[in-house]
Amino acid sequence: MIVLKAAQEKLLNTLQAVAGIVERRHTLPILANVLIRKTGGQIELTTSDLEIQVRTTAEFDGDPSNFATTVGARKLIDILRALPSDQAVSLSANQNKLTLQGGKSRFTLQTLPSDDFPLVQEAADFGPMFSVPQKTLKLLINQVHFAMAVHDIRYYLNGILFVAEGKSLTLVATDGHRLALAQATLDVEIPKQEVILPRKTVLELQRLLKDEDTPIEMRFAGNQAKFGFSGMEFVTKLVEGKFPDYNRVIPKNHKNHVTLGRAPLLSSLQRAAILTSEKFKGVRVNIEPGVLRIASSNAEQEEAKEELEIDYNGDTIEIGFNVTYLMDALANMSQEMIKIELQDTNSSALITVPEQAGFKYVVMPMRI
Repeated sequence: MIVLKAAQEKLLNTLQAVAGIVERRHTLPILANVLIRKTGGQIELTTSDLEIQVRTTAEFDGDPSNFATTVGARKLIDILRALPSDQAVSLSANQNKLTLQGGKSRFTLQTLPSDDFPLVQEAADFGPMFSVPQKTLKLLINQVHFAMAVHDIRYYLNGILFVAEGKSLTLVATDGHRLALAQATLDVEIPKQEVILPRKTVLELQRLLKDEDTPIEMRFAGNQAKFGFSGMEFVTKLVEGKFPDYNRVIPKNHKNHVTLGRAPLLSSLQRAAILTSEKFKGVRVNIEPGVLRIASSNAEQEEAKEELEIDYNGDTIEIGFNVTYLMDALANMSQEMIKIELQDTNSSALITVPEQAGFKYVVMPMRI
């Protein structure tokens, strides 16, 4: 039976959309597979890692009868990638095997029964649906994702907090040393909903979202979130736990502030970072009327010094930072100008963007 016929590119793109969450090595072998469910000319592809489930639907040619099986997702993608992009390919099923054919190439793959595939049980108590353009959510994630913790024992920091309330959607990430917050406006008023999306989910959404105005629909439940966009359905478990009170972390009324070019500052920091010590990554920032100086040194007694002219009339402040934390924020922005607000040597710095009121980045100082 011919399950489907398609251009190599179309089938590869459809498979790649769902295969990002598939682990090559898993305690359950079937989780390395993609579930292929055929209903007439419509093919539904589903993958899962027991925490996240991704599903997409596409129209392909093939025999009209219904059919379901599972086959190794990565193997199928690797084979398709190795075939010419303009080639027509077909998938046919025979007993417990699938055969992929393209031109004079032929590959026979082992399958596992579709009934054994562990689908995620969807929550019954989803809250109201709301949506934003895909490019808006992609931008919000890009502006905060780098501040997520990695393998932190405080598991609730290994993800992003989503807060939907009234007409605003706020995303917050922190690893305890820095905090990034980005906001967007919703079309409809919704009651307050607060969830923590796991790190893997965030990175997968970042990969799948497109820079376009088509909406992404979101719904949150007690232990699950559900997203619908571009013919995809994405269900994920949530991180349980209490996210820190981010409003208390954001400095208010810092008396010293300077607005300067993002790119020149980033370049200076990148150069200074070359001579920081591997372990601490510390740079000294000296700010005084008219000039901002950046200095770094390492155990070999090497040092780097950078200087930028700035329009500044505030206090003279010398403060230490982990240079990576500053570079991460600046590298994930596209705006020309940024504003830095400081109080003194021991207080956190606040970085904002003049043309975007909804973005805030807080970085703690470092003793050097």
